[in-house]
Amino acid sequence: MDMETASTNLAGKLLIAMPGMLDPRFDHSVVFLCAHSEEGSMGLVVNKPAGDIGLADLFKQLDIPTGPETAEQQIFYGGPVEMGRGFVLHSGEYGIDAGTLKVNETFAMTATKEVLEDIATGQGPRATLPALGYAGWGPGQLEREIRDNAWLTAEADQQIVFATDIAGKWEAALAKLGISPLALSAEGGRA
Repeated sequence: MDMETASTNLAGKLLIAMPGMLDPRFDHSVVFLCAHSEEGSMGLVVNKPAGDIGLADLFKQLDIPTGPETAEQQIFYGGPVEMGRGFVLHSGEYGIDAGTLKVNETFAMTATKEVLEDIATGQGPRATLPALGYAGWGPGQLEREIRDNAWLTAEADQQIVFATDIAGKWEAALAKLGISPLALSAEGGRA
């Protein structure tokens, strides 16, 4: 079966960038895939901070009042597409009827101001990862990149996606596959 016509749905999986990734924006990236279909794919990079901006800065910029229980949180570089647009990857128990993409029972993604307001008042999802921008692939593009050894895929879990050890997420995702980073080569091969 041709990889580009395979019906494997990768939504809810992690993409782990291989060493030697040609696009520097994705070097050592871990991407959570929110959507994957014949029309293309959309995901959020979960291990690259978006500079020095934090959630408190975003609340202030959007005039969202915060409560005393509002914890400071890092905002992530979700990807190079629509970098002015915000997304919140979060645990699956939370959702807004018209604004939440339920990826699976464990994960969902919301891109509305309402989720930020709920987070600010302590009424939001249990676990969150706010991001600016997203990673997008056209029809068949991601499948080609996987076939060309640019990405490995792994099951996603909340311990990796929402981990506070941002720098360790790439290694943790590889470890989920039983792979040591030292065993990886930047050179792809075919048998």
